[in-house]
Amino acid sequence: MSIHRTRLHTQLVCIVILAGMLVGAAANAEQQDKDGQSVAAAGTNCSGMYGFLRDGEFVQVTVEDQGRVTGFVSRYGESESDRGVFLDHFFKSGKLDGNRLAFTTETVHGVWFEFRGTVERGEGKSRGDEAYYVLKGTLIENTIDEAKKTSSRSREVALRSFPEDASPPGAEVK
Repeated sequence: MSIHRTRLHTQLVCIVILAGMLVGAAANAEQQDKDGQSVAAAGTNCSGMYGFLRDGEFVQVTVEDQGRVTGFVSRYGESESDRGVFLDHFFKSGKLDGNRLAFTTETVHGVWFEFRGTVERGEGKSRGDEAYYVLKGTLIENTIDEAKKTSSRSREVALRSFPEDASPPGAEVK
């Protein structure tokens, strides 16, 4: 009887260990996207173009070594002197930590932007689809007027990636 109990005990221990491994594997699977890529690793491959606030406007994000991010926001001017003209706001600073993305642009014609948010997998099935990645977070538009008074407008945004190797909507192809 003692040998039978020892065997039974050993089998129960193996079942408990196996069950623990299966639960751990299931939890790990939940942390992966549709293509088997971990969500935290998604940010490391998020370089590309994303839609901005209006049709034809976009953000170019380039992830470099050690989480450094470079890029620019390309948008239509809104003041009397630059209305309808494309303005490029290059990143003054940018950082990617896991899937957390932050950048601040240079000031152009009294306007600069700050973004704080995350890189998430969108509904796109492959990198060739729109919204394969989505930048979700808070965008702050800062403006400084002629009297040197600064005002800020904050909004929640979801900036969808353009299909890989695609031009932004409204961009002229040469």
